[in-house]
Amino acid sequence: MTQPSIAYVITEFMAFSELLDDAYWEASSIENKDFIYDIISLISQEMAELNKLSIQDHHYPYEFISEGIRRIVPKVLALEERQANIIHRTKTLTDMREVLSNVIVILEEQTEV
Repeated sequence: MTQPSIAYVITEFMAFSELLDDAYWEASSIENKDFIYDIISLISQEMAELNKLSIQDHHYPYEFISEGIRRIVPKVLALEERQANIIHRTKTLTDMREVLSNVIVILEEQTEV
């Protein structure tokens, strides 16, 4: 499978980040808020680095930049397993399922490289 472009990853990570923000505010327990916030922190570090790239570089294949993103895979997989218990709002859960599956594919491709 071909590596996704930086532009595609930015789009998916941005959508994921927005949904994580929604999930954070909708979470009903401090434990779930902490869990989501940890993922938000790690994805935000990577987004900050991606936003430093020139727009002319967005067609290149994506590679991990920040150290934190290298450690996010177990957390994102745990979110996938627990999302129905953490996210109660139907719209957020439905949108999260779609975006989360795309993010997992991106992250798993990077761990295989």
